[in-house]
Amino acid sequence: MKPDEIKKLDAYFKRTFQNAAIQVKARPRKDDSAEVYVGDEFLGIVFKDEEDGDYNFSMAILDVDL
Repeated sequence: MKPDEIKKLDAYFKRTFQNAAIQVKARPRKDDSAEVYVGDEFLGIVFKDEEDGDYNFSMAILDVDL
């Protein structure tokens, strides 16, 4: 994912969830997606659908976290 896309997604998540601690970061060895964090806590992955140009956010919720 390009740096400008990551910046736009970062701003979107911060604005939508009203949380300045959310960060969207590039993945070390992948360029088709980015990681989403709140502070040091990993939340999920944002993938770009190259065909449609849309983004999909995937977040797993562990049973132990509930």
